Amino acid sequence: MKMSYNEIPEFQKELKKLGKKYKSLPSDLQEFCNVISVVPLGNSKHFNIVAQNDLFFIMKARFFCRYLKGSSLRIIYSYFEQEQRIEFIELYFKGDKENEDRGRIKEYLKNNQK
Repeated sequence: MKMSYNEIPEFQKELKKLGKKYKSLPSDLQEFCNVISVVPLGNSKHFNIVAQNDLFFIMKARFFCRYLKGSSLRIIYSYFEQEQRIEFIELYFKGDKENEDRGRIKEYLKNNQK
């Protein structure tokens, strides 16, 4: 079964904004999708489960950007195992923001209950 991908509107805005700064972002995201389609919960210490429920896992991962030559971006996504679906929730630059938007994650959990 093939993995499907969605983005919430806030993520789309962040991707667009960061994409202007870091030109390799769209292809880096494609590369990231290739990795998580094989190992949705990650394959190293660079992936952490932030929250989970019966339907999905919320993951935080280091996001490698060629333009930045390093992994100073972070990406938050949910993985729906049954549906083989990934939804991107947040993308941020570690230099601008220390941690993920907890409020957004709480809101996401609330909006995606059974």
